[in-house]
Amino acid sequence: MAFMEKPAAGKVLLDDTVPLTAAIEASQSLQSHTEYIIRVQRGISVENSWQIIRRYSDFDLLNNSLQIAGLSLPLPPKKLIGNMDREFIAERQKGLQNYLNVITTNHILSNCELVKKFLDPNNYSANYTEIALQHVSMFFRSEPKWEVVEPLKDIGWRIRKKYFLMKIKNQPKERLVLSWADLGPDKYLSDKDFQCLIKLLPSCSHPYIYRVTFATANESSALLIRMFNEKGTLKDLIYKAKPKDPFLKKYCNPKKIQGLELQQIKTYGRQILEVLKFLHDKGFPYGHLHASNVMLDGDTCRLLDLENSLLGLPSFYRSYFSQFRKINTLESVDVHCFGHLLYEMTYGRPPDSVPVDSFPPAPSMAVVAVLESTLSCEACKNGMPTVSRLLQMPLFSDVLLTNSEKPQFKIPTKLKEALKIAKECIEKRLIEEQKQIHQHRRLRRAQSHHGSEEERKRRKILARKKSKRSAVENSEEHSAKYSNSNNSAGSGASSPLTSPSSPTPPSTAVSMFNKSVENGHLCLVPHLEEKDSIFHHEWL
Repeated sequence: MAFMEKPAAGKVLLDDTVPLTAAIEASQSLQSHTEYIIRVQRGISVENSWQIIRRYSDFDLLNNSLQIAGLSLPLPPKKLIGNMDREFIAERQKGLQNYLNVITTNHILSNCELVKKFLDPNNYSANYTEIALQHVSMFFRSEPKWEVVEPLKDIGWRIRKKYFLMKIKNQPKERLVLSWADLGPDKYLSDKDFQCLIKLLPSCSHPYIYRVTFATANESSALLIRMFNEKGTLKDLIYKAKPKDPFLKKYCNPKKIQGLELQQIKTYGRQILEVLKFLHDKGFPYGHLHASNVMLDGDTCRLLDLENSLLGLPSFYRSYFSQFRKINTLESVDVHCFGHLLYEMTYGRPPDSVPVDSFPPAPSMAVVAVLESTLSCEACKNGMPTVSRLLQMPLFSDVLLTNSEKPQFKIPTKLKEALKIAKECIEKRLIEEQKQIHQHRRLRRAQSHHGSEEERKRRKILARKKSKRSAVENSEEHSAKYSNSNNSAGSGASSPLTSPSSPTPPSTAVSMFNKSVENGHLCLVPHLEEKDSIFHHEWL
């Protein structure tokens, strides 16, 4: 079976960046253990939820696997005696819920394969490393000059993207990296255009793009080979990490938090903006900027993973910018992600949350000005500046770039049109998702306001006032009604009670009279003879 043939594998094009939330609904005690019934939800739709059952031992196993991240996670401690007591189980349930809240709100942990498999076993039960090996093995059947040195296990954050250290048989000292990636939910290119564009990537030449040595694809995945860089990525530099270490170990809990020097921030930032402008001018959708996708080559930054947008993979920061309706193009996504990257270069860590209300002291106010234009509340609400606008800001405008390599990336007109359509489809899905999130937020705010103590008190006061007003109006209505009735009877004027054309039965008149007495209304009551004459006149 050649690599270009589509393997028989079921594909589920899930957006792995959509957050999972988990709430423990109940617990049930069996003979020797307690099970916790957990409701897991993907995104904002209650309909997109399911139940899982987990024991404490399952939590303990997950926690042991996550120790590689170096975090102190709040898993409740074990207890051998009295662990079936009702009070203890209730207390432990609270502790496990807190544990779930911590791992599902941590950006890196929530996206890792261990957590996904724990919360959503139906969609993450596959062995992705084994699938990648099958595809790579198919590739080597037709390309025997390459040889696998070792798998680079979990060096990236993507669940469906795997890496292998490679070498060329006749050049054994050179090391290369092979990456294999599955399709994502934003793959809108036809299979033919997709494969043609993937094969074009090695022809892309730019001083700030990391060169692709080889690239190929089938209908379900892509395989690319690049030179291995011992220094690693920009994120490895910031976190003082070893490139071959697992992603969780490298970046989840850095031992030393320290930003870069101002000159490094200026130079690296300018280089990254230059390549973004180049891609935007070419109409090539990117949308995947973060520190792990920037390779360091001496004092030069080179962008990685241009293939991600062709494969339809979701962005690392998607759960951030999907909250803001003004960040709705891939160009604005790149600018917002640049803000995240600049923050990390400046402070040595990502922002705790976005938007950022206030920024810590920075090496220069010019840095803060760029951060405010990309990460502040105002920027997220009103929209991102263009890359050209960022290049004109004082932080980058005076940076002198010495690289003289001429950029080159020729894309045929037909493929440019296909890229344009695919880009519009990616943006359309993003806009629809942002709209749904916005509507969900409005509904939650309304429900929260409606259920607040202050609002309940206000409704009670209004209800009392309305009740009193209704009672007064009813009293006045009854008084006026019977007063008019008696006046009409005394004057002999036509009324519903005395009109010969629509006679009122005696029972009705009597009941109305009795009702006025029972309700305690004061009204003029005619003499008995006068009343008798009325009924005599109507029923003769």
